[in-house]
Amino acid sequence: MLVANIKQQKKRIKVAARQRLENLRYKTTIKTYFRRLETAIDGGDAALIEGEHKELQVLVDRAAARRALHPNTAARKKSKAARMVAAGPREAAKPKRARKATAGAARKTTTRSASAKKK
Repeated sequence: MLVANIKQQKKRIKVAARQRLENLRYKTTIKTYFRRLETAIDGGDAALIEGEHKELQVLVDRAAARRALHPNTAARKKSKAARMVAAGPREAAKPKRARKATAGAARKTTTRSASAKKK
């Protein structure tokens, strides 16, 4: 850990840490609002979707105004939210296929036992 000797630098370290946490709060809250928007879209309630979308837009704009987010990042997030709302409910994702127990796993155990026998 870097410790400053100058009084003003000690203050700056405290201020920077406080600002970093505030910026982090904005970013994590935006992620939460995106999840809430997805849930609302999947639910299909138009009033809820509109409300969540509006809250997300306001929060993204506030974060960009405070420079917690770069303006281009804010624009990209707002655009993504608008596309999600326009697309409507998602189709259920196909479950991933479970891998079969392959003969390769059995081969590995036999080769280990064969190499162990050589020793």
